[in-house]
Amino acid sequence: MAEIKCIGVVGAGQMGSGIAQLAVVNGVDVWLHDTEAEALSRAHNSISKNIERLVSKGHLSQAVEADAARRLRCTSSLDDLISVDMVIEAVVESEDVKKKLFVQLDKILKGSAILASNTSSISITRLASATSRPSQVIGMHFMNPPPIMKLVEIIKGADTSDDTYNATRCLAERMGKTVICSNDYPGFIVNRILMPMINEAFHALHTGVATKEDIDTGMKLGTNHPMGPLELADLIGLDVCLSIMKVLQAGLGDSKYAPCPLLVQYVDAGRLGRKRGVGVYDYDSRPKEIKPLAQL
Repeated sequence: MAEIKCIGVVGAGQMGSGIAQLAVVNGVDVWLHDTEAEALSRAHNSISKNIERLVSKGHLSQAVEADAARRLRCTSSLDDLISVDMVIEAVVESEDVKKKLFVQLDKILKGSAILASNTSSISITRLASATSRPSQVIGMHFMNPPPIMKLVEIIKGADTSDDTYNATRCLAERMGKTVICSNDYPGFIVNRILMPMINEAFHALHTGVATKEDIDTGMKLGTNHPMGPLELADLIGLDVCLSIMKVLQAGLGDSKYAPCPLLVQYVDAGRLGRKRGVGVYDYDSRPKEIKPLAQL
């Protein structure tokens, strides 16, 4: 099993930049790719500031900071990934978008390279079917935010080889993560359990069981969760939550996974959570409250 020394990370959003940060501070070379120059610049600045903050708190040395800066390179061309040992995609949670990207990468990457998806719910087997290397396709699901959350969920597709799994696991552990392994079922482990809970919290809000504050406080203090389910949904992104619920509903064929109408309404209204400044909660203090459908 060859050691993964250089990776490509496609998608310079919160997840992609977090994965890139983890890699460079743990001695892995990174090509961070995005089609938008502004996204790359924002990600590079964010990574630099985060590492600088860790140094100031004594969590990292200045030598690691300098080494990490040398290891991080940004690009808007997929062709620059030609020599990497693995690509981790962290683009939008859409099967069509991910498949199209994997088709492109399959033609560019060296034959031994691994294609990993940070998908939180989409079938690895179906993504692998779009490539000529299904044995080298795997799910590598980081939790949000990647530099802080300790877990990486690895998902084996129908044809994922043991060598691919072992190399991916070693990389995750090198990044300081605890690894769990899931078979290729909708939602895998974490979101198969988490998203129905978040969806039920939306139903509780939608039907007037309690206020959003009381729902979240109840789950934080009553079950010792660090965040309430509605707060967590805002952090994840309501559009992502909705997408995962649709995958669960379609893949498992059970009406209990149908997205709550209030979740759908919020996404339709552009209330996507922290990344937009407003979701279940308002993060930029402007009056944007939308009443649950049951109260309209």
